[in-house]
Amino acid sequence: MKIAITSQNFKTITGHAGKTRRFLLYADDGKGRATEIDRLDLPREMSIHEFRGNEHPLQAADVLITAGCGDGFVRRMASWGIQVIATGETDPRKAAQAVLDGRPLPPPTPHEH
Repeated sequence: MKIAITSQNFKTITGHAGKTRRFLLYADDGKGRATEIDRLDLPREMSIHEFRGNEHPLQAADVLITAGCGDGFVRRMASWGIQVIATGETDPRKAAQAVLDGRPLPPPTPHEH
């Protein structure tokens, strides 16, 4: 299972998933531990909000974890076969491990637009 996590600073889980261009990628290390396997630092035109092509690096993910996103983002990811999980968890490794373990993540923190 590949897990993509929105992280504009490559340290914490961040929101605004449709405009995010930086992602941490995690996978099971074969022993049930979430391990960072890659980082994506995409150009602006590759943000989901801007992207209009057929092939995107996120399409390799099974799950995408974010601090927040809109319904359009969730629908677009679903069309690619990616489950979106919005959470208030800020630690990327902890969030990825919870997904691998089948544990629920805390709900996202409410915010105003």
